Amino acid sequence: MGGLQDCFNIADLREAARKRLPRGVFEFVDRGVEDEVSLANNSDAFRRIKLWNKVLVDLDGVQLGTDLLGSPVGLPLAISPTGLAGLCWHEGELALAKAAAKAKIPYTLANGSITAMEKIAKGAGGRLWFQIYLWRERELTYGVVRRARDCGFETLIVTVDTGLGGNREHNRRNGFGLPFKFSRRNIPDFAMHPGWVLRVILPYLRESGFPRHENYPAGYENMMAGSAVKKDKAMRGENSTWADIDKLRALWPGHLLVKGVMRPEDAIRAVEHGADGVIISNHGGRALDSAPATLDALPGIVDAVGARTSIILDSGIRRGGDIVKALALGAKSVMMGRATLYGVAAGGEAGASQAISLLRDEYRQTMGYVGCRSVSEISPDIIVRPHGSNQPV
Repeated sequence: MGGLQDCFNIADLREAARKRLPRGVFEFVDRGVEDEVSLANNSDAFRRIKLWNKVLVDLDGVQLGTDLLGSPVGLPLAISPTGLAGLCWHEGELALAKAAAKAKIPYTLANGSITAMEKIAKGAGGRLWFQIYLWRERELTYGVVRRARDCGFETLIVTVDTGLGGNREHNRRNGFGLPFKFSRRNIPDFAMHPGWVLRVILPYLRESGFPRHENYPAGYENMMAGSAVKKDKAMRGENSTWADIDKLRALWPGHLLVKGVMRPEDAIRAVEHGADGVIISNHGGRALDSAPATLDALPGIVDAVGARTSIILDSGIRRGGDIVKALALGAKSVMMGRATLYGVAAGGEAGASQAISLLRDEYRQTMGYVGCRSVSEISPDIIVRPHGSNQPV
C-alpha cells in the first residue's frame, strides 16, 4: 500500500496506521480489553442492522448538516476524546482539531492528550470540546476544568465509565504501560519503526523533552514517564457520584455532556442533574468487556430521554452508513475516535481529513439510497425489522 491516495475506506487507513506505528502504540489505539467481546459487539451491531432503500426520490440539494447543541455542524458527527493522538503523529491532537474545523464538526480534546489545550484553542479554530475524568482529589479535576473554561472550550464532557480502569492485557504484553518505561519488549518495537521515531518522538525531544500529559493537573504532567503509584492514587475515581455532576454543572458555563451512559435510568439521572446531553458509550470496548453494543442501548435511552436532551452515540462507527443507522434509531449525532486516529497516524491532518471525507461520502450515498434529503427525514421507518418487533435486527 502506498500513501493516502491508496486508502479508500477506514479499514485502509487502519492498515496504513498499523504499518507506520510501533505495535505497542497501534494496539493501544486499536484494541479493547480482555477477550474484546465488547469491541466486537459494537461493530457487529451495525452490521446486523439492514436498511430499506427508497427509489425515485429527487436528491438534488441533499443537506448533510444539522444542529448540535444549538449550533450548526457540517455533519452529525463529532471527534471523540482519544488519548495519545500525539503519539500517532507529532501534535496529532492539533492535526485532528484542524481537520475537524475544516469539516465544520466538533473536536474533543482528551484529558490525557499530549498537546496543551492552550495551543489547541489558539491554533485549531472550529468548535472545541474538552473531556475530563473525575480524579480522586476533586480539586485536581476542578483546576483543569477552570483552565479549559478560560481557554474558551464550549462543551465539557465528563467520562464516567472508567472508575476502576480497564484490563488492557495487550499493553502489558507490549511493554506499553503508563507510566512508560523502556524495556526488552518495546525497544525492538521502536527500533523497527525509525520513521515514527524521527517524525513523532524526536520533535518532542527537541522541543521540550519526553512527551507529557500536558492537560493533566499541575504537578502531574510527567506521569507518562513518572510514578505509577502517584498516577494510580491520584486518578482512581471510584468514589464518584452524581453529586460530582452537580458540582461540575455549577462550575461549567457551557454545555455539559455525560459520557459512558448505557442504561435508561442513568440517562434520566444525567438530565435531572443538569446535563445538556448524554453520550452512549462503552469506551470503544475498552472498559467493561461484557458491555452490549452502544447501538443496542440506544433505543431504550431514546425512549427514556429522547424528547428532553441531546443523545450522542459513540463506539463502533466505521462507515458513513453507520451514521445513518444511529440517526434512524434516535441519536442526534455520533462520535468517532479510532477512525480519525487511524487517519492522523497515516498522514497527520491530511489523513484525518481523509477519514472524515470518506465517511461523509458514504453517509451522503446512504442517505440517497434510503431516500432522505436531510437529517430530519432520517427516521425509524428505514430500518428493516423482524415482523412485529420494535427492536433492532
